[in-house]
This record gives sequence, C-alpha cells and structure tokens, in this order.
Amino acid sequence: MSNDERPVGRARVPGKAVPSSPAAASRSTSTYGRPAGKRGPKPKWGRIALVVALAIALCGGLGSLGAYLYAKSIEGDIDRIENFTVGGRPPKTVDGMQNILMVGTDFADPESQPDEPGSARTDTIMVMHIPSTQDRGYIISIPRDLYVPIPQKATDKECGNRRAKINAAYAWGEIPLLVKTVECFTSVRIDHVVQIDFGGFKQVVDALGGVDLEIEQNITSIHEPYRKFTKGTMHLNGTEALDYVRQRKQFPDGDFARMRHQQQLLKVMLDKAASTETLTNLPKFNAFMNAMTKAVKVDQDFSLLDMAFQFRSLRSKDLSFMTSPNLGSDMVGNESVVVSDRPNAIKLYNAMAADKMAEYMAAAHPSPSSGARQ
Repeated sequence: MSNDERPVGRARVPGKAVPSSPAAASRSTSTYGRPAGKRGPKPKWGRIALVVALAIALCGGLGSLGAYLYAKSIEGDIDRIENFTVGGRPPKTVDGMQNILMVGTDFADPESQPDEPGSARTDTIMVMHIPSTQDRGYIISIPRDLYVPIPQKATDKECGNRRAKINAAYAWGEIPLLVKTVECFTSVRIDHVVQIDFGGFKQVVDALGGVDLEIEQNITSIHEPYRKFTKGTMHLNGTEALDYVRQRKQFPDGDFARMRHQQQLLKVMLDKAASTETLTNLPKFNAFMNAMTKAVKVDQDFSLLDMAFQFRSLRSKDLSFMTSPNLGSDMVGNESVVVSDRPNAIKLYNAMAADKMAEYMAAAHPSPSSGARQ
C-alpha cells in the first residue's frame, strides 16, 4: 500500500464512513526515542510551546556562562518520565525534524476527573511537529474523545483491532500506551514526550503577572465562585485563566472550544514570558522558571539546553495551531465519540511524516496562524 493510500484510523459508526488506522509494519522493538542497539546523532529539537520561553531567556537575558549554568540547574529540577519501550514503531523518515507529544492533565478540574476511581486520565493531547528547517512549529490538538485503535500493550508490534476513545490509552497504559496509540493513529514517529500539569499553570501565570486573554463570548463559569467572563480582552490571574480555559459546556463546539482556549493561553504565555518585562526582571523570571519546572515532566532523552540555544528566536507567530481533522461527534453504541476525517487526516499526517507541513499548510490552510479549528 502506498503512503497516500495508507489509512489513518477506523471506527464503525452507524450511518457514516469512518477513518481507519494502519497497523504499523513489524520493526525491531526499541527503547523509547532511539532505535534498538543504536545511538543516533545528537538530536536537534524545536522549542516546546510550554517551555519555549526558557530559550529566549537563556540567550537574551543572561550572559553565556550564566545562561549555561542556570540552564543546567533548571534542567536538573525537571522531573523525568521513566524509560519505557514501544514496539513496532514508524521509521524516522527525515533527519533534523522532531515530533513531540504533549500530554496535559488537570486533576484540579472538577469536570476532568477520571471516570473510575484510581484510573489515570489525560485531558489534553497535542503533537508538536518541528520541521527539519527548525524555523517553525506546528501544534495539532487531538480530541480526547477521538475514536481510534488502541493496542493491547505498548510493546505490541501491531496496532490491533481494539477501538476506543484515545483518552482511554492513557487510562489503560499511561504514557507508553498513549505513545503507541498516537503512532498507530498517525503513522508518525514520536521523538519526545512532555507531560503537563495544567492545574500547575496557575502558578506560572501568576509568576508572569497575569495574562491578557481574548474572551470570545460572555459566559459564567460552571465552577464556584461562578466567575463572569466578558467578551473582549480581560486581564486574568492564574486562577481566573485556568477557570476560563476549563469551560466547555457554554460553547456550541464544547470540548473543541476548550482545546482552542488552551492553545490561546499557551500562545499568550509564550509572548509574555519572552517579553522584555520578564527577561529584564530576574526575580520575576526565576519565579516563572521555578513554576514552569513544577508544571512539566519530560522524557529521559529530552535536552533543555539543546532546545534553548538552537531555537531562541521562536515566537508565537512562528507556531501554527490546528485540530486533528474530524467529522465531529457521533455515537458508537451508547457512547459519544469524535470521528476522524479519514482523507484529511491522511493528508495531514503524511505531510508531517514526510516533513512537508509548510506545503500542506500553504495548500490547505491559507491562514495558518489563525488557530481556528481545522
């Protein structure tokens, strides 16, 4: 089967043709992020939206030696995800490009609690693609209710036929199974993982002195103390900003609005962290970085130093946000799911695997920086 014919995901939904997902061809099992028995060249990776401000600060706000020592101390403070193995992985097709899985949890949100006591749950799934040119970033949000194949185990060489909401992969097998599931759905190799505690972002926002968010419509929070958000620009502290991006029931597109507002918050935080106001105020900058290191967790091979010094000029204008192509919600049995748009999903993820996202965006999305749902 050719690359263009390869399906991306299949769900049996009454009354609709639903996308399918390939079973990855059998390949030698590897330790996460690196082929078995082989150490590749030192990787170059793009700046993660959630910690991108560090790069600017290291090179723009501090001297080179001070920047290096400070970066080393910060890198030592970040929690690491334990090494794990993923089987039957897509090949690394282009040197220099990176695909980073960003997994967000928000256990402080009353609307985002696990369905069963003691079960894990992720509330946000994004893939950040850094092309080999390393001058842009493309962030694709994957709806947590997207109906996809979920392998039985992360070490399986094949993707299998079990299907459920993609969020279930994290509940059943945490990061390893989620990586395997995303790779099965996209046929794109994941190079690194950043796990984000969205609940911890309120300290990050407060360290920045609050943020100015564009509120898209008048709403009242469904959580106490039932804050009112007014259409237009509002200056919000950490607690208020987190409350706003947790809202979904008041918007016509529900969970898609929540994803859109999370993307919006990340962009605003990036620009605020990169501002002279933050970089020239060392106590403020240090408070921001301390809060950030408590809010993220990265894989063992992720190097903050490499990322920082190579991508110091990246800003939010260089990031394109979109949502994995889908046909909206439908029912599978008695369960409401999001159905993948097979033809458009194939185009997107094939472009990502081939390092042709710029061409994809130019052809399909004339305004890639709009952040609108795709």
